[in-house]
Amino acid sequence: MTDSSLPRSNSSESEAPLLAKHLPSLDSTLERCIGTLGWAQFLQAILVSFAWLFDAQQTFISIFTDVDPTWHCTRSDDELCNSAPNPCGLPRSSWSWDNPLRSSIVSEWNLACSGPIIAGLPGSSFFIGCLAGGLVLATLADSSLGRKNMLVLSCMIMSVAAASTVFSPNVWVYSFFRFVSGFGRATIGTAALVLSSELVGKRWRGQVGIIGFFYFTIGFLSLPAIAYLTNGSSWRILYLWTSIPSICYCVLIHFLLHESPRWLLVRGRKEEAIQTLRSIGSRTESSITYSFSRLPIGDDDTCNNNNVDLFSAMKILLGKSWSRRRLSAVMTVGFGIGMVYYGMPLGVGNLAFNLYLSVTFNALSELPSSLITFFLIGKLNRRSSLLIFTMVSGICSVTCVVIGSSWKELQIGLELVSFFSACTAFNVVMIYTLELFPTSVRNSALSIVRQALVFGGVFSPVLVAVGRKMKDEFLSYGVFGLVIGCCGLFVAFLPETKGGTLCDTMDEQEYKETLAASDGGSLSAWGQLC
Repeated sequence: MTDSSLPRSNSSESEAPLLAKHLPSLDSTLERCIGTLGWAQFLQAILVSFAWLFDAQQTFISIFTDVDPTWHCTRSDDELCNSAPNPCGLPRSSWSWDNPLRSSIVSEWNLACSGPIIAGLPGSSFFIGCLAGGLVLATLADSSLGRKNMLVLSCMIMSVAAASTVFSPNVWVYSFFRFVSGFGRATIGTAALVLSSELVGKRWRGQVGIIGFFYFTIGFLSLPAIAYLTNGSSWRILYLWTSIPSICYCVLIHFLLHESPRWLLVRGRKEEAIQTLRSIGSRTESSITYSFSRLPIGDDDTCNNNNVDLFSAMKILLGKSWSRRRLSAVMTVGFGIGMVYYGMPLGVGNLAFNLYLSVTFNALSELPSSLITFFLIGKLNRRSSLLIFTMVSGICSVTCVVIGSSWKELQIGLELVSFFSACTAFNVVMIYTLELFPTSVRNSALSIVRQALVFGGVFSPVLVAVGRKMKDEFLSYGVFGLVIGCCGLFVAFLPETKGGTLCDTMDEQEYKETLAASDGGSLSAWGQLC
């Protein structure tokens, strides 16, 4: 409902500050209705964030299912076999795998000598599926489906594809199912992060967003435990253990989760938004209804301007010069982070260290990363922290190659520091992206940045396979370090968002940028409109 007492102007730029002055903003109204973090909101955030656990399992499951298994010579006096670096070219009767054939796809389908492209195909197919899924599904959470339905759909596609993987007769069908699993998985993290963040006020937004990272760590950490318990069994068992609980979770959240009140309001569905706030908010029903009766949403063309369909959010993002610059810079940073984040765990098999311990240590390193982000996200400058973590990760990754395997304890230590820094940078860049774009395109922007992270992961399995084949760690860890170090420099092109508030439309965000520029970029100007 608009205020008739407001003066009219032919200039849309002059109307923005007047509206901000005389009418309550969507952000401020939601802040009052949501209040402090209550039990209902906390439980919703926990339930939403649980999706990250299954996301982590399907992302890193190939570490164990696609592992290059160890082998031994069947005769101790066979000099040709004992001097061979791998079983390729040896008579099949002269050597044998240490574990049963079915324990890995490499031994079951005889992929040990098939070349790095075929060996890395399933892993790359998963990440290519993530890219395709991000392009197709990214804007649905901002347009027709919403955050909740997008989360349910993505998680279900990933889970069913993972369960279907057990029926793969060869590497080609297996790679196809991995592609479909990655396709569905593409928007799980973004939908869960945006939904959990929009269910709470800005005071707890950063901390609630980090809950998902904790669950991702738990999911990653559960893999070596499940793999160890099923050691010697078929790799198909690992897929069943991870996919069936995920399918049950999808059914559960369909009935228990609430949709984001922000998204409902932006779409003009005020009654549904009020009903959601009654369920999770801390204020009374009458005060919530009164607060939203003063908002110009659902009574004019405001919501119609946000009725974006598939890919229109992408067009909106690319239609503004400030948005294009911002998106390009954060995507470049994400590409470098993604190459290390997804590549490091896949490459630990190349190091002279126990595979189960290496994966466990990598998974455990995500825990302090999430803790640091959880407790310090309110104090960390986004730009400087991203620059520091990407530089440290790059330096440690290159140093890991320089010292070689003769210092295997120091080498694994440097690898862990590099992975820890990449994990923390991953967490920060996700929160940073949330703050860089308004509600109407936030999920789409976050999905695009996540695709840049995944795009870095597309190259990781092939680089790891080439490094293993060529016995040259620089082709994996050396390249990882150089890429993340160079890409991290692009944070210089991004604005600082620490302490800022969230806008809901592109016009509000653009006015906010203009206001900040005219005020010298101070944070006080950044929060005046939104």
